[in-house]
Amino acid sequence: MRKSLILLAILFTFVACNNDTADDIEDVNDPASPSQVSLKYETIDLEAVEDYVADGYIVADVREIDEFNEGHIPGAVHAPLSDLENNEFGPLQVDEKYVIICRSGNRSIAASNILIQEGFDIVNVSEGMSTWTGEIEY
Repeated sequence: MRKSLILLAILFTFVACNNDTADDIEDVNDPASPSQVSLKYETIDLEAVEDYVADGYIVADVREIDEFNEGHIPGAVHAPLSDLENNEFGPLQVDEKYVIICRSGNRSIAASNILIQEGFDIVNVSEGMSTWTGEIEY
């Protein structure tokens, strides 16, 4: 029994003195890990879309085909999130600038994360086509 207590005390001392705490260990799969490159993009309101288009940005609608066909911003290119998730960028060119929009703002975040990692120059729209009051093209 006494040997067990001594071994337990030694083990406790070893663990307590160890400098590798969980806070110091870097998780390479954790996006917040210091080794990961932090890629950021701007998120804008719907009201700013037309200003960005006037500055040379192209609207990229990441909804699915049936949603896009129900109405989209005039001149928007269609790049469904499902395609982007499969590294299929369709009409998108890395040397262009894009305003990323979806129905409500959720898929555009996912699309923006993918595109920024691929080197695209993008801004994300916080809302989506469900609240768009501007002109619509079919």
